Amino acid sequence: MSNQHRYVAIMAGGIGSRFWPMSRTGLPKQFLDILGLGKTLIQQTFERYARLVPAENIFVITSAEYVHKVQEQLPDIPVENILAEPSRKNTAPCIAYIGFKLLQKDPQAVMIAAPADNLILDTDAFVKVAEKALDFVTHINALVTIGIKPTNPNTGYGYIQHDAPEAAPGIYKVKTFTEKPNLELAKTFVASGDFLWNAGIFTWKVKNLVDAFEKSLPEMHEVFHAEMDNFNTPNEKAAIERIYPQCTNISIDFGIMEKADNVYVVPADFAWSDLGTWNSAWDNMEKDYFQNAVIGDHVMIVDAKNNMVHMPHNKLVLLQGMEDYIVVDTKDVLLICKKEKEQEIKEYVAEVRRNKGDRFL
Repeated sequence: MSNQHRYVAIMAGGIGSRFWPMSRTGLPKQFLDILGLGKTLIQQTFERYARLVPAENIFVITSAEYVHKVQEQLPDIPVENILAEPSRKNTAPCIAYIGFKLLQKDPQAVMIAAPADNLILDTDAFVKVAEKALDFVTHINALVTIGIKPTNPNTGYGYIQHDAPEAAPGIYKVKTFTEKPNLELAKTFVASGDFLWNAGIFTWKVKNLVDAFEKSLPEMHEVFHAEMDNFNTPNEKAAIERIYPQCTNISIDFGIMEKADNVYVVPADFAWSDLGTWNSAWDNMEKDYFQNAVIGDHVMIVDAKNNMVHMPHNKLVLLQGMEDYIVVDTKDVLLICKKEKEQEIKEYVAEVRRNKGDRFL
């Protein structure tokens, strides 16, 4: 199948509150260079998918307030390919939007839907896996997800269990999805060898995706289907503003993937992170002899170890005696937090909102 029927939808609407205070509502993590690599997460994601499809076949779905940020950071994407969601309703409505739009435009469309903030540094290995998924869904009515071979019993990820026999070379039928398990369960999963991390990167023929909505989320299918003729016309924006208030807030995983019986997984063993927390940033950064990961030109470390430090480049910072801390400084907020408490940063952000309003968010 030629590239002209292949499309990519990059989902970039999240707020990334666990990366506060760097990630703010006005500039969330997908638009930041969290790891100091010289490119933002969405720019890295775009470059990865530009290896698979032409730029005019890449779409970005984001919140209305971030459209200009996407334009600024991804100038190669046509402006009409940046789709604005009127409200945040999780991934199912977002994927339905691009699915119905593409079906209306190109009934033969095959699509990858992916988050904007995954970290995948081995692009060659990723492209091979993505090609395998695209080829498979072109010939078979299948909803395919990419599964990452786990390197540790991470409790922040969902897990996919697959059958033993291959359905095609390197592709397996999915048995179960498990949302974030506790540590004991995660250890059992990793030890068993037939569980993978759910990377949240999906591939399907758009027609089969829309059928899956009809079967598993019929009400959502109905509201999108009713407006089908307005997609790819000047009336699309108004149609979406009518559709979204009628959509339930549900993920594609819960809404479709966990219910469907034609779900397959391509196992991959390239290094991957959903870069959801400061600890995941620390995991993926270069560290000094004492395991401190540091961004900032003038950071001095004295008797300190295992810290995640992110500082403005013009500021001298001396850290003494700290161990296992996240230290992040921005122009108006300084965060000093035990690494083990990083999952609670979301709660601290809510506390800041209650006490200080939105000014520091």
